[in-house]
Amino acid sequence: MGHVQDPRKKVCVGDHVSWNSEAGRVRGHILRVHTADVDYKGYVHHATPDDPQYEIRSDKTDHVALHKGRALRSLKS
Repeated sequence: MGHVQDPRKKVCVGDHVSWNSEAGRVRGHILRVHTADVDYKGYVHHATPDDPQYEIRSDKTDHVALHKGRALRSLKS
């Protein structure tokens, strides 16, 4: 079973995190925290203050993606 982030542990803008993707584990830094629904690349990502979406830039590719906190693992920078 994969790692599940404790929802009580909030991650913040600038934090270094990792997540699973089709290409394996990816690392990146949080750019923004969305606490309301956001239209991103033609898709509405649902977010609330209690269940935000995190906008993250990949360290390797500079690709930007949105993920829920439960998909993220905090890394020590």
